[in-house]
Amino acid sequence: MPIALVDCNNFYVSCERVFNPKLEGKPVVVLSNNDGCAVARSNEVKEMGIKMGTPWFKMKDIAKRHGIIALSSNYALYGDMSARVMSILSTFSPKQEIYSIDECFLDLGGFDPQSLVAYGQTIRKTVKQNVGIPVCVGIADTKTLAKLANHCAKKGFAGADSVCDFGLLNEAELRILFASIPVGDVWGVGRQITEKLLTMNINTIQDLRAANTERIRKQFSVVLGLTQQELNGIPCIELDGAGTARQQIMVSRSFGTSVTSIADLAESVAYFATRAAEKLRHDGSVAASVCISLRTNPFKEDEPQYQRSLVVPLSQPSDDTTKLIGAALAGLKAIYRSGFHYKKTGVMLMGLQPKTAIQATLFDDPIEQAKSDSLMHVMDAINQKMGKGSVTTAASGINQRWAMRRESKSPDYTTDWGELPEAS
Repeated sequence: MPIALVDCNNFYVSCERVFNPKLEGKPVVVLSNNDGCAVARSNEVKEMGIKMGTPWFKMKDIAKRHGIIALSSNYALYGDMSARVMSILSTFSPKQEIYSIDECFLDLGGFDPQSLVAYGQTIRKTVKQNVGIPVCVGIADTKTLAKLANHCAKKGFAGADSVCDFGLLNEAELRILFASIPVGDVWGVGRQITEKLLTMNINTIQDLRAANTERIRKQFSVVLGLTQQELNGIPCIELDGAGTARQQIMVSRSFGTSVTSIADLAESVAYFATRAAEKLRHDGSVAASVCISLRTNPFKEDEPQYQRSLVVPLSQPSDDTTKLIGAALAGLKAIYRSGFHYKKTGVMLMGLQPKTAIQATLFDDPIEQAKSDSLMHVMDAINQKMGKGSVTTAASGINQRWAMRRESKSPDYTTDWGELPEAS
């Protein structure tokens, strides 16, 4: 059964270029929270040898010499553009698994095997025309091979023009191709596993394919054994069209500047709890407990350090923003200590379960529950229509002095009425 892996090229950078065509052909990096390090690089930047995760302060000299344009992360824009891309891709297959913000698997079972490359080119053209995002397509009989085919499509291996179908290569051609690709390029094979494989003289993907399966399982894990079978064309990882339900929801950010007062910390905690609650309701779930965490800056060794977390159980699983904020603030009050410069807080919703599966108790108040559901529905509807944060709780604050630093953020072109692009 052929599977396609569709991956957006340099996704964050591509999103920025859709609304600012002047960035086309220019070296561009998108920076992480608080403009810390590179989390996306254009091809022009990659060719300069700048690695993913390079701190911005280490790039400033080379950026000045080569005219690198640095942009702050705009997660609202990227999330909305991702939703548009995934919506279009869903029309190309009856079964889709969204793997990350910029890639998804498509089930191509039943399609004409000889027309899959042309179909992949149609996918590329449609996404580019309708959303403006360039994508590459990898096609193979397993998910691991589809990821690898996508890698080859991006690199232009095996004559691929942004679409690579391993089904068109015979076994001898595949062996030659895989013998030229480092084993570290395999999906799920990280740095530590790669280093151990190299000591076993397993240097390329073909070496891993040909290795003794029992030895691989004993030396590493069943997971790597399954990966090896997938590389040999034996499907072991199912396509999850429905998506796996989240077990936890975490919202956490580092502050743009250090915070000392519990009032500012409380604003950040309430804001993060609000964002987490929105995700919870989007999934149709409820949370049984809230974990609140805070910490100082571990990189400032000359300052006193403090780090704590606390789990606050709820009396009844809930998706109500106000109840989740109340639990989070109670946890913050319990673990806060004065005299420290705090750099980060976080809120994690735990014990998630479908809202439809909540077990009723004798103390439930159906009227209060109906009011809560109605209020949350109205809040979500207004924020979806008018933009995130249009309606929120007062506890989240207005000025938000703790907010992360984003000095070069592009406008929220697609999610904020006040920042819509204008034609001149």
